[in-house]
Amino acid sequence: MSTWVNVVFIILLIYFVATKMLPTKGVEHITPDELKSKLKETKNRQFVDVRTPAEYRARHIRQFKNVPLHELSAKLNELDREKETIVICQSGMRSNQAAKILVKNGFKRVVNVRGGMNAWND
Repeated sequence: MSTWVNVVFIILLIYFVATKMLPTKGVEHITPDELKSKLKETKNRQFVDVRTPAEYRARHIRQFKNVPLHELSAKLNELDREKETIVICQSGMRSNQAAKILVKNGFKRVVNVRGGMNAWND
């Protein structure tokens, strides 16, 4: 009996890890180089940095507004659901979580920057 419980547990663990690592449906993933071209045309775009305020103050991209991930759900009404929303964090993990939150809450075009600020070269 305990062998079956272990097998089920391992399968569930693998499923959980796999779903966290798979790209989110409805989210585009871009490189920092692709972001540079998007920064040139900001009219129908909004840029959201989901790092902590301290991380943001230390180094950020001028066009990005700081909305820490833990505050994002409470501040969704401050963002335009119709604009392309580009999210960034330090490594791409928190911004991927943020992208999932945005899609789940009706944002039409969501873009995650792969590698985040770690991959950004001014």
